[in-house]
Amino acid sequence: MSAAVVPPVGARIRQARLERGMSLRALAREVGVSASLVSQIETGKSQPSVSTLYGITTVLGISVESLFDARASSPMAGVESPGAVLPALAAFAADPGRRIGPLVGAGERETLELDSGVVWERLGRVPGADVDFLLVTYRPGGSSSGSGGLMRHTGTEYGYLTSGELILTLGFDEYTVRPGDAVSFESTTPHRYRNDGEIPAVGVWFVSGDVQ
Repeated sequence: MSAAVVPPVGARIRQARLERGMSLRALAREVGVSASLVSQIETGKSQPSVSTLYGITTVLGISVESLFDARASSPMAGVESPGAVLPALAAFAADPGRRIGPLVGAGERETLELDSGVVWERLGRVPGADVDFLLVTYRPGGSSSGSGGLMRHTGTEYGYLTSGELILTLGFDEYTVRPGDAVSFESTTPHRYRNDGEIPAVGVWFVSGDVQ
């Protein structure tokens, strides 16, 4: 069984922006990216990098976790929605309980494909809990920031690498994370992950309290 497709992230971002009465240019200015990039993300023509995604959710005051929730999204006029998403939406609506747990089967994980070679798979969710519980994959050459810049966001970050190798830049320090290694730090510390190797780097990540 293949992983479930998550409905377009851009549609949710646009919905949250409009609910807050914020213009596209204002959001772009707050995040520090171009208005054209935000427009492309909202219409599904581009995927955000990890750093851009956290920047957008922080400015809008929404959780990264909410981007996985099909029920948080409503059809948006003028937003492109890939046809493959519609069956997933129908499946989620028909059986939303399976997405909450307590058991998420290996073939039932919802997946977000991000820019710069990063894939997030949701491992579970407890309603009302402000956490991201993810299986994270950095493909060869993948990075949490396409521009090479460091990101920061609210919350506390815990990670455990199961395969491959990651370079973690944390403040002014750089660490090589290998299988069996674990990391933990306050996410307000500027940081970036990148995979300089030739095989995917895969691990389990837990980010608590990413939006206050």
